[in-house]
Amino acid sequence: MWDDAHTDHTRTDDRPEPAGLAVSSAAWQSRLRDSPNGHLLARNTMTDRITSGRPLHLLHTTVALDAIRATGHLYASTGCLAAAIYCTPLTPEHGGLRPHNLGAHLLEHRPWAAPLVIEIAPDGPAPAEGIDYLRMGRIHLDTFLTHSSYLTAAEHHQLRTAAVTAIGRAAPFLDRAMANAAGHRTDPETFVDDLAAAVPTLPFLGYLYFEVLSEYLMLHSTTGQTKAYAAQGELHSRLTKDLAFAAVDGMATLFDLARFHPAHQQLTALIDRIDPALTRDVTTYTRDRLTHLLAVLSLDHHQDATACTFHHRDFDELARLAPSLLGQTIYRLTRPLPRYPDLYLALEQSKALAAWTHWNTRKISTPFAGFLPKGEIGINPSYPNATCTIWTAHVDHRGLLHPQEHLDVRPIPRLADLNLTAMRRDTTGRAAGHLAAQ
Repeated sequence: MWDDAHTDHTRTDDRPEPAGLAVSSAAWQSRLRDSPNGHLLARNTMTDRITSGRPLHLLHTTVALDAIRATGHLYASTGCLAAAIYCTPLTPEHGGLRPHNLGAHLLEHRPWAAPLVIEIAPDGPAPAEGIDYLRMGRIHLDTFLTHSSYLTAAEHHQLRTAAVTAIGRAAPFLDRAMANAAGHRTDPETFVDDLAAAVPTLPFLGYLYFEVLSEYLMLHSTTGQTKAYAAQGELHSRLTKDLAFAAVDGMATLFDLARFHPAHQQLTALIDRIDPALTRDVTTYTRDRLTHLLAVLSLDHHQDATACTFHHRDFDELARLAPSLLGQTIYRLTRPLPRYPDLYLALEQSKALAAWTHWNTRKISTPFAGFLPKGEIGINPSYPNATCTIWTAHVDHRGLLHPQEHLDVRPIPRLADLNLTAMRRDTTGRAAGHLAAQ
């Protein structure tokens, strides 16, 4: 399962996929590589450094510096990197360490967080395999099935029933999406409106919707700023933050993609603000790309997209038809449970152990977000053969970072406590949730 949850853009995608798709994943991969910034999928500053085996400099921001000093420990967290210490790349240049454009954005929009500079010296090259949280559905389902004894009978029944109900309510949209993936195209504007309406029922769709638009913007933008970042070997990740913040009020303090569901008129207005040259084709791209991904990510590869339906399915039938979609749905239904803070480490630490085992076996000391190499990179806290040096940091007037105080701190293979995670925040900047880096 963990092999399938990783993506290597330097290789042809030959993973098994459902029958009946109008376009194969390999054909989509070729199309993306041919886009204006598609060359950055396989070759970019971040993955080039990872595969070189040379030391990496990373930016980590934290709201728990006092606790880190006191314990001497830096913990991992859940989120898009599964079980890593969330960072962004730094590039050494004359006069300091230059943050990736994603890191620069984080520094600007998280003024309450303290920046740390971290140097990771691995024991050799690592593969360009990134963890793709969109592909973790089977892992979430397996965790639910394996750890059901941690739930009360009422909680177990509630989650099973709620997952079946949510997918059943979204079945009309899901069936239309499968038909589109099989080549029976519907009107793109109507499709986007139907997608927007389905997200509140099936929140995973909001995450997929956002990532598809991120891909569209970053790979197809040709603005001067995008070209400048591309010259530095970076995708223009700020575009995705601009999109999220403009689409959802308060996203800067509560980054929750379950709330991301713009209908087609709002979507075209958003893209027109961000990059007007991309407005015309955005609904068609969303329809074609999202339906393909939804089929590939949701259905068991033995299924046929032309013959499946989500109507009137029970839990066991969904586990056979669409195990990944079922897992993604259960995962997002588990987090609002009143007892989730008590269950958090029991449920998530098991995934973390499996992720660390996979990374250690593959000699991955710095896992990165694999759907797109947009500058989200982490530290594997369990890797025994890399050295880690950590400093506090000063940001100068040019935005460059300078190491200051050396900290007697080391990464620990343990997840941070729920109340220390920091991406979901209230208006005062205090931690208010659990989807983030320490």
